[in-house]
Amino acid sequence: MRVVLIDGEHYPPVTRWAIEKLGNVCCAVFLGGEEKIGAMETLKGELGVKLYRSSNPLEALRRALSENDVSEVVDLSDEPVVDYEARFRIASLCMLRGVTYRGADFEFRPKKLLKPSKPSIAVIGTGKRVGKTALGSFVAKALKERFHPVVVTMGRGGPERPEIVDGKRLSLTPEFLLEITLKGEHAASDHYEDALVAGVTTIGCRRCGGGMAGFPFFDVVSEGMKLAESLPHDIIVFEGSGATMPPVKADGYITVVGATQRLEHVGNYFGPFRLALADIVVVTMADAVGEEKLKKLVGTIRRINPSAEVHLTAFEPRPVGEVQGKRVALFMTSDRALEKAGERLEGLGAEVVFSSGNLAKRSVLKRELKNLKDIDAVLVELKAAAVDTVTFWALEEGLEVIYLANEPVNTDGKDLRESVLALAERVVEG
Repeated sequence: MRVVLIDGEHYPPVTRWAIEKLGNVCCAVFLGGEEKIGAMETLKGELGVKLYRSSNPLEALRRALSENDVSEVVDLSDEPVVDYEARFRIASLCMLRGVTYRGADFEFRPKKLLKPSKPSIAVIGTGKRVGKTALGSFVAKALKERFHPVVVTMGRGGPERPEIVDGKRLSLTPEFLLEITLKGEHAASDHYEDALVAGVTTIGCRRCGGGMAGFPFFDVVSEGMKLAESLPHDIIVFEGSGATMPPVKADGYITVVGATQRLEHVGNYFGPFRLALADIVVVTMADAVGEEKLKKLVGTIRRINPSAEVHLTAFEPRPVGEVQGKRVALFMTSDRALEKAGERLEGLGAEVVFSSGNLAKRSVLKRELKNLKDIDAVLVELKAAAVDTVTFWALEEGLEVIYLANEPVNTDGKDLRESVLALAERVVEG
């Protein structure tokens, strides 16, 4: 059945004509405008279908979707009643309810979501470089305290067939990861990072393309999910990729928002869809922006999803190896975190003689490596060109390679770890 969205800028006989041409319409939702409708009772009588109306049109649409078996929402409205922002809010609600939203020259169609047979939590992001993989590792590590988790990742450099990595048994040394790279595989994939940092079993999957709402165009996550279900683990952590989310219907959601993102990208477009899914919203890099920006960001999150727990966090770099007394070169994917990471590492006894945020820019990175001298080790995030460029160069030079993890730490006095465990308890208990 269809729901149609209508306005008062069309004459009621014209709206009814369009409804009849569409066919299979169960009801209409009035979005506003009154130039051509006269009395509301007149409109109700003209349409020939049930009419939903509210001072908040989205609330009226929610009721229509809840009370009827709807597969499609068709927009018969027009400007000035609805603008681009309003239509994205409508689209976000439709994606959340799993129904198609289309108009004269657009269509947003949700991907069919698979339901895992085991309890599951999905970690998704509102964009790339917001620290979602670091959150995924943190979640998996926290869950190890009470559960037996397995992580399913999906990446643009992931394997064509799901690949299992046992973080407890496999020695993820620089030499091993370089060997993987030399075989033509992407050794800096998220499932290797999660296995290295959290010490859990991970399953790497491939995806290509990402839609506006966050659905992948092609992916092998369904195969990865089946593999995870076959293992003796009691909870699955599905980790998104960039702004793209796993095409599964998880039991719980953690949405990661970067404090440095533009506010309109979080609160508009399909940001509300990702936020509305969340049981927990983690704002990362909260130490990189001012109080006013944080206040607006948290206000936006609470307006869209008032029931979600909101955590403000900063990343604390944690080397997966000993750095004390060593002269090191530091490589990360962004310049933004370099200074704080350098301070943290020097607090652990390292001497940071060079730092670069060009880990994702191979041509620049290669020039920097060529000029490096008098160091004992390289410290590098396991991302982008970490293995095929930095690790390769360091091992050729006889230098030690130490991978760097980023761990979220609350800046608001809350305890993210306890919130994650509480969510997992609810998910497992059903």
